[in-house]
Amino acid sequence: MKVSTNNHQADHWKMRGGPAGLHLFNRTTGLNVLLDEVAVPLSLHARAPRQVSIALTNRCDLACAHCYAPKSRAELRFDDITRWLAELDSNGTFGVGFGGGEPTLYPEFVKLCQDIAHETQLSVSFTTHGHHIDDVLADSLHGSVNFVRVSMDGVGATYESIRHRPFYELLARFQHVRSISSFGINVVINELTLPNLDDVAIVASDVGACELLLLPQVPIRGVPAISQDTLQGLRRWVDSYRGSLKLCINEMSAEGFPTCDPLGQECGLLAYAHIDAMGILKPTSYSDTGVELGDRGVLQTLEQLTHDLTENDT
Repeated sequence: MKVSTNNHQADHWKMRGGPAGLHLFNRTTGLNVLLDEVAVPLSLHARAPRQVSIALTNRCDLACAHCYAPKSRAELRFDDITRWLAELDSNGTFGVGFGGGEPTLYPEFVKLCQDIAHETQLSVSFTTHGHHIDDVLADSLHGSVNFVRVSMDGVGATYESIRHRPFYELLARFQHVRSISSFGINVVINELTLPNLDDVAIVASDVGACELLLLPQVPIRGVPAISQDTLQGLRRWVDSYRGSLKLCINEMSAEGFPTCDPLGQECGLLAYAHIDAMGILKPTSYSDTGVELGDRGVLQTLEQLTHDLTENDT
């Protein structure tokens, strides 16, 4: 196996030490290799989260009721983002996922993806509603983005009742999404979308997606959490699914689902952290607890957030 520190070399691997062993990741192929027989000294354990998501902007031209993004026009500074990601990259983070709001509305979105892809070893992904992805944007992002997540809550009339955009318009965008990189479909699960899951999986497979990310609805601004009946229905659907898509679920909703996590010892802020569009570092995008980054480094802010969470638990 070849391990390279050349960021521009297509087959380079990035290494991360932790309690589970030596973790290697290839951002080009998405392949993860865990050498669990390698005992990594505590002093060499990665200090940064394995994955970080960043809400570049709260701006969005849709108004989905279940969206967690605050309804403000907050937006991060380009130089702050690149500074944070350089620090995270050098301390063991494998990937960054850009979101929002709608990340394609961020004024320097293309330049940001290109800079991070070429100046760091981070895998770059983003989550989008998909309606702005055309030939020009797709061409600009190709080679700088490793994975795209497209939000598709249901199909047909169900999708249109939630997103207030024609479903056929979204379907037409997938030809452009495919030209950027591998991609997956995200679906918020509630009583409206659960009955659509069979059709969602068929459409996702037909348009070329490789993954279906299931996101049980969380309570936000008057929108209730997924009901227990709907959650049980989702578990039954997962148990009976026999399609070709890889099924994924967010960690906070994983209880009761047949999941595989070889890195279970690397949890909490060592696994994941979120930076919102106001520059607040949080455990998740849904969390009310956070610490403002300001002029401090990310690792210093992580230490403060860890301390605050520990204090709250006690």
